Amino acid sequence: MRVLVALSGGVDSSVAAALLADEGHELVGLTMKNWCYGETDGDDRSCCSLESIEAARAVADRLGFRHYMADFEEPFARHVIRPFVQDYLAGRTPNPCVECNSKVRFPGLWEKARAFGCDAVATGHYARLDPGVTPPAIRRAVDLGKDQSYMLWGIPGDVRARLRLPLGDLEKSRVRELAEERGLSTARRPDSQEICFVPDGDYGGFLDRKAAGEAALAPGPIVTRTGDVVGTHRGVARYTVGQRRGLGVSLGYPVFVVGLSAGSNEVVVGPEEELVATVARLRDVTWPAAGGDRLPLLVQLRSRHRAAAARVTRQPEGGARVEFEEPQRAITPGQSAVFYEGDRVVGGGIVADFSGTSREG
Repeated sequence: MRVLVALSGGVDSSVAAALLADEGHELVGLTMKNWCYGETDGDDRSCCSLESIEAARAVADRLGFRHYMADFEEPFARHVIRPFVQDYLAGRTPNPCVECNSKVRFPGLWEKARAFGCDAVATGHYARLDPGVTPPAIRRAVDLGKDQSYMLWGIPGDVRARLRLPLGDLEKSRVRELAEERGLSTARRPDSQEICFVPDGDYGGFLDRKAAGEAALAPGPIVTRTGDVVGTHRGVARYTVGQRRGLGVSLGYPVFVVGLSAGSNEVVVGPEEELVATVARLRDVTWPAAGGDRLPLLVQLRSRHRAAAARVTRQPEGGARVEFEEPQRAITPGQSAVFYEGDRVVGGGIVADFSGTSREG
């Protein structure tokens, strides 16, 4: 086949390309430029840095296929950056990688693939495909420590039908070995750890630049659930449910953020037991695998959360209610809740609220 392979300049996408080349496929390499260099101050940890693009080109040269760069700044700003900022201003904690994968990266790759006359799209994500359903479902990777299936639940079905994930059956250590064996210049490049457009990890500073003057970035009261004022916060948008550090509140016991209200400009704090809930309400729910509600399911609430048994019930207007068998800690509005049958992704949605919260939205 002719395959469009996404090259980020990292070791994972490089080895994905090498494995496809070993299988005899004709490859076309594409690096997506999602965020302009000036916004990251030239930090080479950004996936769109000049160093990353040059690393991707070097891999393509080494393996003997064409390499292109495509500008996706406008859709990335529209579907990722602006919602990211608005979610924080509304007191939610977004997951921009999920939004990028479902609305920018994979649809964009498939659009470019068709333009190049390609039959499939490939990436270096750690996940597998289940061809037993149509379109194929996403499954967990063999290397559970690197598994990225949680981030891929929103990929459109037409893209999954043309998707290749060569690393799904490999351990990360083996991927590094393969890169060394093939003499790829990316073999020892460090993995990206932060949000690609906030490479220094300072999302508060990013919000200051993008939303200066917004009420959610202004100081306000830190309160308990009973309404007692116990401190002053630096802006609702700078906090997330479950946070403990940086509160500056002493109540004689460990204190956590248990809710946020952008409307009243309040950060709600309390003991850890107030973080525990059994019910999450979801919005923007999709069921990429065929069939109706599946009970019981395993539901994963964060990228490193251990999926827990739950009953998922469809609600009107694309919503769902998730009732966990055991209480869960820090169910966070804005994060994804992904539904699994065993290791297979069968659906997902965005957490809107959880039982007992005072958070709006």
